[in-house]
Amino acid sequence: MNALVYLIPAALLLGGLGLAAFLWTLKSGQYSDLDGAAYRILFEDDLPPQPDRIVTEKSRESDNSDS
Repeated sequence: MNALVYLIPAALLLGGLGLAAFLWTLKSGQYSDLDGAAYRILFEDDLPPQPDRIVTEKSRESDNSDS
């Protein structure tokens, strides 16, 4: 029973630290771009995109209308 005197404040302190860390991440914008990291891992940023390899929806439509 005497252990609860130490464990309850310790649990409240750790919970408060976790909540403070979560609120800090919200304020710093950690969750503002959730999809960006998923796309950045697929594409290399070191190489600039080559314009002849970029196929846009408009060029696909023009290719389909020519044939």
